[in-house]
Amino acid sequence: MRTILLIGAGKSTSYLLQYLLQNAEKEKLHILVGDKDPNNAIKLLNNHPLSTAIKLDIFNEQQRINAIKKADLVISMLPARFHIQVAKDCLALGKNMVTASYVSPEMEQLDAQVKNKGLIFLNEIGVDPGIDHMSAMKVIDQIRSIGGKMLMFESSTGGLVAPESDTNLWNYKFTWNPRNVVVAGQGGTAKFIQEGKFKYIPYHRLFRRTEFIDIEHYGKFEVYANRDSLKYRNAYGLQDVLTLFRGTIRRVGFSKAWDMFVQLGLTDDTYTLDNSEHMTYRDFINIFLPYSPTDSVELKLRHYLKIDQDDIMWSKLTELDLFNDQKTIGIANATPAQALQSILEQKWTLDQHDKDMIVMYHKFGYQLHGKAHQIDSSMVVIGQDTKFTAMAKTVGLPLGIAALKILNKQITTTGVIIPILKNVYQPILKELEHHDILFNEKEVPYIGYNPLQDTHTI
Repeated sequence: MRTILLIGAGKSTSYLLQYLLQNAEKEKLHILVGDKDPNNAIKLLNNHPLSTAIKLDIFNEQQRINAIKKADLVISMLPARFHIQVAKDCLALGKNMVTASYVSPEMEQLDAQVKNKGLIFLNEIGVDPGIDHMSAMKVIDQIRSIGGKMLMFESSTGGLVAPESDTNLWNYKFTWNPRNVVVAGQGGTAKFIQEGKFKYIPYHRLFRRTEFIDIEHYGKFEVYANRDSLKYRNAYGLQDVLTLFRGTIRRVGFSKAWDMFVQLGLTDDTYTLDNSEHMTYRDFINIFLPYSPTDSVELKLRHYLKIDQDDIMWSKLTELDLFNDQKTIGIANATPAQALQSILEQKWTLDQHDKDMIVMYHKFGYQLHGKAHQIDSSMVVIGQDTKFTAMAKTVGLPLGIAALKILNKQITTTGVIIPILKNVYQPILKELEHHDILFNEKEVPYIGYNPLQDTHTI
C-alpha cells in the first residue's frame, strides 16, 4: 500500500478526496487525512476502509513530522503561507509534495535541494493557477510546433454563480474566500503589455478599465486586470509577445458597481474602525460621508456617487441592506474591508441548493507564414451543489490526478516545478477531459495589430 497524506480537509477537498478514494483500491492507496478538527475529515471520508482521519495541528512539529513520515506523497491544502514548513519537512524526510498555491520565494529557494534529493514539489496545480497554465501551454506549444510565432496571449478566470442560481442584481455570490474578493487588486498597480507597450492601471481606476468577452451559450462577461500579468512571461517563453494580459472574469456591470465601494474607501484594509463591533450598517456607510444636519445618509451617498434614485447602481446598494440601522458589523477593531466583507457575506453566501460556475478564457494570437491568426479557448464548469462545487472540482481534481501521476512515475521532472512542461500537463489534461473539464477551442479573426503593417501606437 502507498500512503497519500492530505493536510487540511476544507471546502475545496470534496472532489479531491472523492477521486482519491475511488482510485484507492485499484491504485493500492491508503488515504491519510490530517486536520486540526478530525471531524471535518471523518465526514468527508465516510468510513472508507482505505482511509484514516487524524488530528493534525500544523504548528505541532512532532504531529506534523509523524504524519509526513507515514506518507509516500503529501498534498498540502493549507493556506499558502503554511506550505513552506510542510515543504521543509518533506525535503528532510524525502517525500514528494503537491500544492495548488503559487510558488512563494521561500519555496523557490528549495529548488536545488529538492532536485538533489530527486524529489518533486509540484505547485500551482489547481484551477488558477493550474488549469490555466496547462491549457495555455498546450496551445502555445502546438502553435510553436507548426512554426508559429506568438503575438498575443490573454488569459482570464472567474469564480462565479451559475446562471440558474444567479438571483441578485450583482450577478455574483461568494464561491471562494470572500476576503480575496474584497481586497482584490490591492497591493500594487496592475501591469501588462498591450500591442508592445507597457500599460499600468492604479487601484483607484482598476474597476473602470475593463474589457468584454463573449462565451458561447453563456453570454457576455467583463474582465479586469490582475496585478501582475508579466509574472509568467519567462516561464511561458513569451518574452517577445506584443500583448500579454491576465485578468479576472465577472458578469457585466459588477466592476462598475464594485467601484462605488472603492471610491468610498470601504475596501481599505490598512486601518481599523473604532467601535466597529457595535457599529450599524448605516453608521458604517455614514462615517465615509460628509456631515450634514439635514440630509439623510441615502441622500448624501447618492450625491457623493452622482447617481439617481432610479439608477440600477442605487438598487444594487439598497439590495445589500446597507442602510439598516439595526444590523451591526459584529467584529471588534475591524478594518473597512473586514466590515464590508461581513455585510456582503449576509447577502452573497451560496444558498443550500445554489450552484457555482468556473469560467476560463484564453486568446492566442500568432503569426504563421506571414499571416496573423487567433485561437480563442474557453472552459465552463458548473458545480453540483454547495459541497461538490465547480471550484472544488477544478482545484481538487488536478491535484489528485497529479498526485497519482507522480506516484506512478508518469511525472518525473524533479525540483520545485509548475505544470508548464508537456510531460506534466499532457497526461493531466487528458484525464481531466474524462471529468468534463475541457476547452472549446476555435479559430477566429486576429484582433490585434501587426506592427509590420501598421505603424500607429495604442
